[in-house]
Amino acid sequence: MATATPEANMVLLRKGYELLQSGDLDAAVALLAEDFVAHLPVLSEPLHGSQIWKLGAQAMLEGFPDLRIEIEDMFGAGDRVAVRVRFRGTHQGTFEGVPASHRPVSFSSIEIYRLEGGKIAEEWVSPDMTGLMQQISAPADR
Repeated sequence: MATATPEANMVLLRKGYELLQSGDLDAAVALLAEDFVAHLPVLSEPLHGSQIWKLGAQAMLEGFPDLRIEIEDMFGAGDRVAVRVRFRGTHQGTFEGVPASHRPVSFSSIEIYRLEGGKIAEEWVSPDMTGLMQQISAPADR
């Protein structure tokens, strides 16, 4: 099987972000390898499986149903793609145990993906969860 070019890998990642933003999580999951692996900075061990990714994406969309995603930088080399991305939305549902505050939020993430066989096989994501949680849980009179 021919190895995909970095450009083709970036096209696939852009499609993935578009599907996430549109809420089409089943189509987004179809872009993931069957043995997909997610690395998160708060966990000592990686998570395995596309359904784990889908649960996290669902939680994000339930908390921020108007989620918008802006790719600020993207570049690829070999089988890897690096992305600097900004997420914006309104906290309209419970997220991480915090009830809807109806506040607008904006937070960034640095993400690296490994692609294999035309699928997203692995991700390392570092979203600014501290900044996000401060935005939705800060006192209203600040």
